[in-house]
Amino acid sequence: MRQKKSSAGAESSVEASACVWVDTHCHLDDEAFSTDLAEVIQRAHAAGVRAMICPGTSAASSQAVVKLSENWPGLYAAVGIHPNAAFAASAMDWEQICLLARQPSVVAIGETGLDRYRDFTPWETQLEFLDRHLRLAQELELPVILHCREAEEELLAALDKALDRSPLQGVWHAFSGDLETAYAATELGLYISFAGSATYKNKKFHLLQEAVVCVPDDRLLLETDSPYLVPEPLRGKHQRNEPAHLLLVAQRVAELRDQPIEHLAAVAQANTHRLFKISNTSAK
Repeated sequence: MRQKKSSAGAESSVEASACVWVDTHCHLDDEAFSTDLAEVIQRAHAAGVRAMICPGTSAASSQAVVKLSENWPGLYAAVGIHPNAAFAASAMDWEQICLLARQPSVVAIGETGLDRYRDFTPWETQLEFLDRHLRLAQELELPVILHCREAEEELLAALDKALDRSPLQGVWHAFSGDLETAYAATELGLYISFAGSATYKNKKFHLLQEAVVCVPDDRLLLETDSPYLVPEPLRGKHQRNEPAHLLLVAQRVAELRDQPIEHLAAVAQANTHRLFKISNTSAK
């Protein structure tokens, strides 16, 4: 479900960071940003978020994020068809993804993955589209951005099978699993990205926060998943998340890991550059 946006004034309460960040996953093509994208990007820059990766969720969305990345310095695209959108994808849609993937502003394939939480797409179709994305990522030597809800074992198995073909790099975005799942993912060579859910105080997020503490420095990334997953303390007060709020995620992750936020920023910068071949200070 798409979320409505809050007023710009209410959204600008995040203090500026002395560090520099990359939001590795934000849906800036979403209709929630249709009227004030320039202000959203300006607030992100003011908060220290100098680069943003925008993943596509359909052929049309992928085309939109590529256009954004071509028009806005510091914005980069990933192209793919979300598992919950795969049921409606045509053969021409996939052909378009394959063409868009070769554009110079595209730094990853996805968002792809598996989702048992919602039943929009038949399971076999989800598996087929995941395999298509993994093969495309391997062919182009690009990282893959992975979505997973209630399908951890199946996703890990699909990745293990793909690795039998050729090397594969990627990130498990908006990670919501436990430490065991995070460890298995890093053993396969994946990065783990934490979003606003890492800041939530509900008891059901305790296992996630154990993963936040224990993921190795060289496998950790940060994101907002805007306009979704509004972090604490804004959760419940604002309906729309945005890249400027990445600092709230970073502050909580640094606190949980008992690390100076400057150290976390350096770690995230190095990992972003290694995986996506961009730096959080780069301008195209």
